[in-house]
Amino acid sequence: MSSLKVRDISSSLLKKGFVRHESDHTRYTFYKDNQKTSVWTKISHGERDIGDTLINIMQKQLKLTKKQFLDFVNCPLSKEEYRKILLDSNSIK
Repeated sequence: MSSLKVRDISSSLLKKGFVRHESDHTRYTFYKDNQKTSVWTKISHGERDIGDTLINIMQKQLKLTKKQFLDFVNCPLSKEEYRKILLDSNSIK
């Protein structure tokens, strides 16, 4: 079973082109060239750790495999590599 710290996920999202929006949850939206895309995820307020179930949901929202998502959070996957994954999968234009 995997578990990731919310602060690590949030930090990675912000470093890799996502913008945080506060509402009933903390929502992160990916921006390409200062333009909002349809790629997003959210984290509930008060969460400290994200377990396997939410990791699976988030990886799908971010258009990644589980390994890619773990690399995304742990930083081997760069902002440029992530952007290329999204372009190659036609998730963004």
